[in-house]
Amino acid sequence: MATRVVIVRHGESTFNVQERVQGQLNDISLLTEKGEAMALNVGDAIADIPFDAAYCSPLKRAHRTAELVLTKTIAKPALQVDDLIKEVYLVAWEGLTFKEVQDGYPEQYQQWRKEPHLLTMQTAEGKDFRPIHDLQDRAATFWQKVLPQHKDQTILIVGHSGINRALINSAIGLGPDAYQRFDQGNCGISILNFTGGFGDPVQIESLNLTAHMGHPIPKPRHDQAIRLLLVRHGETQWNREGRFQGQIDIPLNDNGRVQASQAGTFLKDVAIDAAVTSSMARPKETAELILKHHPGVELKTTEILWEISHGLWEGKLEKEIEAEYPGLLQEWQAHPEKVQMPEGENLDDVWQRAVEGWDGIVKAAKPGTTTLVVAHDAINKAILCYLAGLGPQSFWNFKQGNGAVSVIDYNHGPEEKPMLRALNITVHLGGVLDKTAAGAL
Repeated sequence: MATRVVIVRHGESTFNVQERVQGQLNDISLLTEKGEAMALNVGDAIADIPFDAAYCSPLKRAHRTAELVLTKTIAKPALQVDDLIKEVYLVAWEGLTFKEVQDGYPEQYQQWRKEPHLLTMQTAEGKDFRPIHDLQDRAATFWQKVLPQHKDQTILIVGHSGINRALINSAIGLGPDAYQRFDQGNCGISILNFTGGFGDPVQIESLNLTAHMGHPIPKPRHDQAIRLLLVRHGETQWNREGRFQGQIDIPLNDNGRVQASQAGTFLKDVAIDAAVTSSMARPKETAELILKHHPGVELKTTEILWEISHGLWEGKLEKEIEAEYPGLLQEWQAHPEKVQMPEGENLDDVWQRAVEGWDGIVKAAKPGTTTLVVAHDAINKAILCYLAGLGPQSFWNFKQGNGAVSVIDYNHGPEEKPMLRALNITVHLGGVLDKTAAGAL
């Protein structure tokens, strides 16, 4: 069992439209008519999830979003307001347009964009205040307070861009320096699965889902951004059976081909300029089915993105592995970075080639283009850990469903850190929850 947490950002506000910093301002930043419609769309998307509790920020744009969401859900728990999940407090900037901030506070603005964890402001009392550190502390305190109350339950949280990022970062062990790493768009839906309390392992099931608002993936923030779509191959029969397949070249099964075709339909209106796939059969066929809607795109193949070699585990079920290698499978599930696969690879081997392959693809991409990358569960997880600033010990923090799509943008060139715009999108396969096979790698 796990505690499932559905995190939603408020709908479009008047200050969003005016491109103003809203922070903790309340009465003058309200939902627009479009923002209210967006909140209702969220409610429709998560209507069947059996919520046991619901929390929201006291700021009106978040509180109103939560109220509207709950009008649509089958489960209607009492809405609990919590000051800990207010938006980031940006002191003197609040109410200003982003252009006014950029012009009036040029050095601080650049720090906010590149190193927000170092940003220090002066309060009205003349005291130094670090907004992102305060935000992260509040997020951690919220988890410590709330999670023990909802063991093995499902809870809804409606907050803001900043606090939602801090909630996600603190949950998976990232600090304030990672503030800009994960995107949270208006009414985007993210889902976390906690195995225990704060500090115990957490899985990001999905991040910043937006299809319920009429666009399958988040729109690029910059015309010259380098965008990559990271996809896991469709289901194989061994995924369905729970067999470790690794580098045995198992093809897609019928359901896997359907999943790949559904991913293709989901992405058919998304401009794709280039495509790279692992040369193994299952990702290659997945990529080919997606590219049926993009006939002019050349598909390049590479061995560097092959799945992890499980060595002597390949072809076996978990019970067979446990019988032959007692305790090693449990170690793989608890401390994957410490395990050497019998006559196969370790996670560091996979990490090195996944990062090398990914960085090569990014460097080859031109500004303003989108590249499709299709690979495997372990490869994709290693890439996402790397992009998030996490190490191999965090391998299980990211879920990668068969046929799932993730979106990564390099908004300021390949030399700067990317933003993970959306992760493990599986809505094209049957709803916001990932219902794909929980098969072996």
